[in-house]
Amino acid sequence: MIPHYPQAAELSLAMRDTLHSLFQKLPDGISEFTFANLYLFRHTHKYRICYLGDECVITGMDDGAPFFMLPFGLQSKKQLDDLFTHYTAMKCASESQADHLAKMGYKITEDRDNFDYLYSRRDLSGLTGKKFHKKRTHLNAFLNNYNYEGRPLLEEHIPAAIQILNSWRQNREEPGDYVAAKEALEKAEELQLCGGIYYVDGKPVAYSLGEELSLGRSFVVHFEKAIRDYKGLWQFVNQAFASILPEIYDTINREQDLGNEGLRKAKISYRPVDFVKKYRVTAV
Repeated sequence: MIPHYPQAAELSLAMRDTLHSLFQKLPDGISEFTFANLYLFRHTHKYRICYLGDECVITGMDDGAPFFMLPFGLQSKKQLDDLFTHYTAMKCASESQADHLAKMGYKITEDRDNFDYLYSRRDLSGLTGKKFHKKRTHLNAFLNNYNYEGRPLLEEHIPAAIQILNSWRQNREEPGDYVAAKEALEKAEELQLCGGIYYVDGKPVAYSLGEELSLGRSFVVHFEKAIRDYKGLWQFVNQAFASILPEIYDTINREQDLGNEGLRKAKISYRPVDFVKKYRVTAV
């Protein structure tokens, strides 16, 4: 099913049983390293997978530059050197991997644009204290002005969520992650993604979708979409979804800002408690 290097295969749903349990054992909480995330963005990044020795290697392409990732462990120096002759860089190296690779003589660079933002689940669900005053103001504007309802994003609500996603797409010049987000909804059951959907006066207006991460200590929100017509809706969705997550989750991972200044400002405004740092590794 999964070939050996240098052969590689595109990710398929048939690989999920093999890979999902391996991803669940990863402690670092890197948002890319779930089967669902890699599968859904397999075309965007041209992801492929193979075995090199006993570990899996994920390869891909960004802006014409080939890269590789090692979610489950580092290879030997000889194997790594071989990878670096065929790929421009290693992406999504964890802090522990980066330290080890630096000692092996590779060049390590912080990939700030791809740091995952970590938030306290309790902070986002409560929005208490002076630091969240503006968020509460927007939230209360929504709560006081609209007749709303939230429901688990079960199969019967998928068509409504797709309706929200299509409305979101119509208001944007670029497609963004539309294709991946649509497939995530269509295959939510197979990928074991879960979320919430929100209605105003019976009309679907927003949804969140994600999965467990970091040995069950965190929940990563892969997709969150809303329509534009309701003041305070984004603040409501953020708070409402955080408030229904089980207390077993200490943190909520809301992924990266990709270097977008507006998105960075918005993510920082919610006061992250930490980041999941990622590193780019090159041979020189």
